[in-house]
Amino acid sequence: MAQQTVADVMTPAPTTIGMSETLETAARTMATQDVGALVVQAGPTTVGIVTDRDLVVRGLAEGLGLEAMVGEVASEELLSIGPGVPVETAVELMRVAAVRRIPVMEGDVPVGIVSIGDLAVLRDPTSALADISEAEPNG
Repeated sequence: MAQQTVADVMTPAPTTIGMSETLETAARTMATQDVGALVVQAGPTTVGIVTDRDLVVRGLAEGLGLEAMVGEVASEELLSIGPGVPVETAVELMRVAAVRRIPVMEGDVPVGIVSIGDLAVLRDPTSALADISEAEPNG
């Protein structure tokens, strides 16, 4: 069996948002797209990721209002991975960086997001995390 790559497990076609969009826009986009993370762009350049947790912990909990900009709460450094990278490399990168999601890039273009849930489903489909990741959203 061929070694699985990030492309085999990633969620394709990630939703993007501009750094100058509001936290409210980010939250509404996450809700309508049923995602927990958006790839952040400054013009055509991908610069990071913003998660639902970022909106709460770095935004609301710090007293920022819904009119604050995504760039104020998004990750400050872009950590990304290519679609052809082996899954084991992605697991190790996420472990070392202590992140739950990584944008998947082909050159400068975001083509997917890989999450710990995606990796859990692949590694142990019977695990609790895999079950949660595969379940229909409850909201």
